Amino acid sequence: MNNGVQHSQPRHSLVGWVAAAGFLFFAAGPAFAAGPHSARISADLADHLQNNSQTIRVIVHGDKAEMDALAARYNLTIARPLKSGAVFLVNAGQLGALRQDESVDHLSGDIRIQSSFDASAAESIGADQVWAGTDDLPPLTGRGVTVAVIDSGIDTRHNALRRRVIATMDFTGGDGMDRYGHGTHVAAIVAGQAGQTADTREFRGIASGAYLLNLRVLGDDGSGTASDVIEAIDWSIEHRAEYNIKVINMSIGTPVLQPYRDDPLCEAVERAVKAGIAVVVAAGNNGSTRDGKLVYGSISSPANSPHALTVGAIDTHGTAARSDDTLAAFSSKGPTKYVLIIKPDVAAPGRHIASAESTDSYLSKTYPARHVSGTGRDSYFQLSGTSMSAAVVSGAVALLLEEQPRLKPGNAKAVLQVTSSFMLSAGMLGAGAGMINVVAAVQLAQGNEFGTTSIAGEDVVAGGFFSASVTSMRQIASLGRRHSRVRSNQIIWSDQIIWGDTILWGDTILWGDTTLRGTSIVWGTSIVWGTSDGDSIVWGTSQLLRGASIVWGTSDGDSIVWGTSDGDSIVWGTADTF
Repeated sequence: MNNGVQHSQPRHSLVGWVAAAGFLFFAAGPAFAAGPHSARISADLADHLQNNSQTIRVIVHGDKAEMDALAARYNLTIARPLKSGAVFLVNAGQLGALRQDESVDHLSGDIRIQSSFDASAAESIGADQVWAGTDDLPPLTGRGVTVAVIDSGIDTRHNALRRRVIATMDFTGGDGMDRYGHGTHVAAIVAGQAGQTADTREFRGIASGAYLLNLRVLGDDGSGTASDVIEAIDWSIEHRAEYNIKVINMSIGTPVLQPYRDDPLCEAVERAVKAGIAVVVAAGNNGSTRDGKLVYGSISSPANSPHALTVGAIDTHGTAARSDDTLAAFSSKGPTKYVLIIKPDVAAPGRHIASAESTDSYLSKTYPARHVSGTGRDSYFQLSGTSMSAAVVSGAVALLLEEQPRLKPGNAKAVLQVTSSFMLSAGMLGAGAGMINVVAAVQLAQGNEFGTTSIAGEDVVAGGFFSASVTSMRQIASLGRRHSRVRSNQIIWSDQIIWGDTILWGDTILWGDTTLRGTSIVWGTSIVWGTSDGDSIVWGTSQLLRGASIVWGTSDGDSIVWGTSDGDSIVWGTADTF
């Protein structure tokens, strides 16, 4: 067991990211000026060029020899070497020269990353039934599965996390300790042990038998850099066999500044998934303005990656019953910026979630009213956010992987989505396939039929959004059964469902990521989504969008209007909005 600490380059002074405006506008693709050869750049780098900035951290992809050659060619300083390239410290002139270099395909800023936070969630998703086991299910706790928590560190002194953390790596140059308080809370949701006192015994992680890796990328103020996160992901890939890393939890995010194919965070997520690690990411907490207006298109990065398992937040209103569940107002909604992928993938409890409190941390001292029980190393407090929802889903994936260790990341996502309870009030852009149901998911992973389960004394229909004919593992061909085919990120579910870059879902839904220029997309029987170039896109009336009549105007951002949602007008303004 390795308890060493890795020291990276000295961390820089950072300012936490705050959303610049209540509304978020997106166009069909980047529209930055181009020369004879002009590498694609992220929106933040375009701003640096326009403002003639003199200190810019830019991520360039390639091997060490290529990075050394670029540094010599343009007299550049390598601020930090990466496994996938390097972070260069440049001025606007050098950035312009890099952009024109024939060997450079795309460039990204080393942007700031922020944690995503704003009754126990276990019973509401059926995890308590999975722990206990049933006639058809063995007791499961996530035993033997390792989840890498990429966050602000973990306070391993907390009783809930003793003997759960098998290694610590600090990519900020510190000692791995969580002085912010976010990572400890997230880690205990994933795999925390039951509390030690009578008033804390009800608090327990979703997969309390799983092990944790503490990969610290956020500083004491809860912020960090994209390059630290990328290095943590690549470290997980490199050491996946050594620690049996099956899941990465990233309850962190940053604004989307370029298409996911060019985003180095999303590229790192794709590498991890292709290496066999499920990557669970918080959708973000920008789903509404301060005055309560809904904001669509607010998914953060790297949650916008089609390879990520992106999680939205449900408000359970303090009960395990599902009949009163609603989408948390703060939960970010799809589609994704630039590429318009439908996100999130699923949803899970994320409001007022009680978990381990690092008592000397920033959050603990700043928000003492959130303390709910216990003292010292047995303290618990509440946080809200898609951070908490992502941690719940990471625990759920660990439970699935204990039962089916050979389950691939895309298949684990498929199982959770097929068995989720669709939330008509939230729609696919709010809650994806719906609220996860771990009991039904484990049943499906075992090859058993699933259907109606009981949660908190209520009958819950699992897989309500999907065709009734998709009722068993045998019909989910992507899970390695005969008829299965997995190509890149395309998954074929039996003969009825294809899910990938271009998606045929049953007989009624064609759903794609709109990267195929000029491809029309038909969603259900009442929605037509026009060409991905986007001069004219119409979304018709649909129950999935809560009865909203929607017209989405020109893709250059001059005139974008989303009609009504439950009677509340939604207007997405021009790029000048922020």
